[in-house]
Amino acid sequence: MSNTAFFLILFSALMHALWNLLVKRSGDKTVFIWWMFLSSGLLFSLALLFVPGDFPRPDLSILLLAAAGGLCFVLYHLFNGRAYRDGDLSLAYPLAQTSMVYVPLWGILFFGERLTLVGACGIALVVAGAYCIQLRRLSLDEILRPFRSLGEPGVAAALMAGFIYSVGAVIDKTGVMRYSPLYFTYLLVFFMMLIMTANLMRSRYRGRVRAEWQRSRNLILISGPVMMGSFIAFRYGLQMAPVSYAVPTRQVSLLIGVLIGIIFLGERFGRIRILSALTILGGVFLIRMG
Repeated sequence: MSNTAFFLILFSALMHALWNLLVKRSGDKTVFIWWMFLSSGLLFSLALLFVPGDFPRPDLSILLLAAAGGLCFVLYHLFNGRAYRDGDLSLAYPLAQTSMVYVPLWGILFFGERLTLVGACGIALVVAGAYCIQLRRLSLDEILRPFRSLGEPGVAAALMAGFIYSVGAVIDKTGVMRYSPLYFTYLLVFFMMLIMTANLMRSRYRGRVRAEWQRSRNLILISGPVMMGSFIAFRYGLQMAPVSYAVPTRQVSLLIGVLIGIIFLGERFGRIRILSALTILGGVFLIRMG
């Protein structure tokens, strides 16, 4: 992985953790996510006015990839929002990142990627750190606790978010290899906005859009550039790096998410989380070396 790709993905991880904090602090999660994408989309459209050259015309396959990716990421955000309603950020957020368990497999199967021994060990460390970061103590009973909690709404929603994201990552990688990352990201945002707007047109959301704007106006305005930075930086990094390494490397956002939960939200911390954070950091270092 090149230095440029590595630092783009690290920057994306920071922005990713920050917009997850914004979602956590909002009132109506689903409506806030819609406002977040509207803010990002409007800012994105304005920025493209200053990009030299014409918007490259996408063919049908690119539009289908963007639409499919948009659907995956909308579902990811909706499941994330549901998970955050039932658990604190430093627990729900790591569980939602289980996509890194699946992504290396998809990279090998669909893109013919090959992992070095060092890189594979790095991925394994990231997975182990992300798993252990949710534990309250080191015991067999505690290690098996997540498996016994699979039926709980918050846990199930977070795990589903991780799997759906892994499918979206495959679509994403295909798109940015065949089309400009900048414009593919714009198409993704467009389709995500379209799908989320259709969802909000249901009667159950009547009056909630305006109410969330009045309640979370400042967070919505901040979320636009944060989400735009996360999306664009990651897709440029993804174009340059194997998806098997890019997605696990982005899990540095786990460390940031836990720190945000502890520092700003007053959530619990302990030696297990510190050790898990160091394990993830070590894994990302090995991935970089690999």
